[in-house]
Amino acid sequence: MNFDIRQVITVTMVLFAVIDIVGSIPIIVDLRRKHGHIESEKASLVAAIIMVVFLFAGEELLNLIGIDVNSFAVAGAFVLFFLALEMILGIRIYRDEESNSASIVPIAFPLIAGAGTMTTLLSLRAQFYAINIITAIVLNIILVYFVLRSSGKIEKILGKNGLGVIRKAFGVVLLAIAVKLFASNVKALFV
Repeated sequence: MNFDIRQVITVTMVLFAVIDIVGSIPIIVDLRRKHGHIESEKASLVAAIIMVVFLFAGEELLNLIGIDVNSFAVAGAFVLFFLALEMILGIRIYRDEESNSASIVPIAFPLIAGAGTMTTLLSLRAQFYAINIITAIVLNIILVYFVLRSSGKIEKILGKNGLGVIRKAFGVVLLAIAVKLFASNVKALFV
């Protein structure tokens, strides 16, 4: 079965940093103001489905277009690197345009299950067993659901400065993960 609690914890922390649901609370609060009620259950379920499907079908898609997992992992390391820079420096390198609907687009995709998350999932697939990644996805989706349900309360408790500190701390963690991911996969490109 290859279930390993250490792998689950590692992958959970990586996905938590990439999804950055706590750092996205200001965006979620703004979307609530603009679009009204956000269906937390629907957004969480759709994001989970997107992640699990991409975890298994993503590698087949890469094979179809002739890209190996190590190359994708190195590219993913660059994506994570830039996401980490966004979090640490408070800059926006890239963001999708806003949508009229808030539950599926932009919350489930691309806010939760966006390009960074998908890249990370395939990169993690090169290093961890699928059962551990799926368990980590479920744990993160449960957390995402609770954050979506109580985003207003969390914003009031942490305040703007508290959210900023959390975002920067996870940015540093994500930056370290990007460096490790790059270092462990770049060697395979030259063999």
